[in-house]
Amino acid sequence: MFVEMKVRGLALDAVSNMPIIILRDDEDRRSLQIWVGIFEANAIALELEKVPPPRPMTHDLIKNILEALDARVLKVVVTDLKDNTFFAVLHIQMGDAEYTVDSRPSDAIALALRVSAPIYVDEDVVRKAKSLEVSKEAEPAKPDDPEQLREWLQNIKPEDFEKFNKA
Repeated sequence: MFVEMKVRGLALDAVSNMPIIILRDDEDRRSLQIWVGIFEANAIALELEKVPPPRPMTHDLIKNILEALDARVLKVVVTDLKDNTFFAVLHIQMGDAEYTVDSRPSDAIALALRVSAPIYVDEDVVRKAKSLEVSKEAEPAKPDDPEQLREWLQNIKPEDFEKFNKA
C-alpha cells in the first residue's frame, strides 16, 4: 500500500547539519524525513522557490531528455529503507510502455517537482522510518514560505559544499 506525500519543506539536521526533505501526506497524519546531500537539497529548494538556473541542472536535463523523447514521469515511489538508506523508483511512460528506473529518493523527488509528478511512499517505509516530528526550533522552510527558502539559499556558501558528503 502506498501513500501520496508532498514536499512540505526542507530543514537542516541540528546534529549533522545535513539537509532533510520533509514529506507529509495531505492529512498531516504521516510524515517522512529523508536526509540528503547539499546538492540535492539545493536542486529541490531551487525548484520549490521556482528559481530558474542560468543553465540546466541535472534534474532539468533529465526533464528535457524525457520531453524530447515524448516520455513522462507517471510517479515516483519511495520503495524501501535498508540500513538507513532510502530507495526509490521512477515510473516512466513512453508510448504504450511503462518503465521503472531505480533512483535515489532525492533525485526522484527533484525530478517529480520539475514535472509535477506525484510522490508516493510505501507505508512499510513510513513505519520503518518511524517518522519524527520536527521540533519548533527546527521548523522546515515551507514551499508556501518563499522568504525562508530564499534566506536558506542565500546563506549557502561555496565552502559549505565541502562539508557534505553525497549520500
